[in-house]
Amino acid sequence: MIQLYHHPFCPHSRFIRLLLAEYGIEPELIEVRVWERDPDFLALNPANETPVLTEEHVPSAPGASIIAEYLDETRGLALADRRLLPHAPLERIEVRRLVAWFHEKMFLDVTEHLVRERIYKRYMRANQGGGPPDATALRAARSNIRYHLKYIGWLAKARNWLAGERLTHADLAAAAHLSVADYLGDVPWDEDEDAKAWYARVKSRPTFRGILADTMPGMPPSATYTDLDF
Repeated sequence: MIQLYHHPFCPHSRFIRLLLAEYGIEPELIEVRVWERDPDFLALNPANETPVLTEEHVPSAPGASIIAEYLDETRGLALADRRLLPHAPLERIEVRRLVAWFHEKMFLDVTEHLVRERIYKRYMRANQGGGPPDATALRAARSNIRYHLKYIGWLAKARNWLAGERLTHADLAAAAHLSVADYLGDVPWDEDEDAKAWYARVKSRPTFRGILADTMPGMPPSATYTDLDF
């Protein structure tokens, strides 16, 4: 049995949930609130970051990129021509480049601010860093997302999927980050039709249903979040 330590609105966790769904794996989901610094979770990942994957007789795998590589190495061949990390080394470079772009640059520019300020802070005590959202951080995130949306649109217009002809880790990584912003209503979809059309394709996959079912008490999703024809 695979266990995934995650937070429902952590974009890196959402990436792994999408990846597991594409492999047909339904993990046991264990929610972690990293600001609580749970000793049991720290024993799994001293960095105190989600996600972490555990599997019987296997050391815990911390971090989205490590988990994704582990799943490809242990299950990737079974997908044959639907493998989410391509066989060819040069194709893998482009997929990994884009995954790093979304998990690192887009996260620092956009989703880290949105998640921390609008979601995590709702549950954090003052001594944990909780409090009202930082308006400056939110303005920066809402400005930066336009740049990332245009880049996704440019990739989607030039290629069948973001990294090439087939769905890969790159599409799932980008969709995971956009899904969090979309829940909060912070994606200006009217600014790039190519990005919007690509996201609609990803969001319409059966493997996305678990993500679309996520809700947060006291904060319903935006009108576009579960709408497949938005």
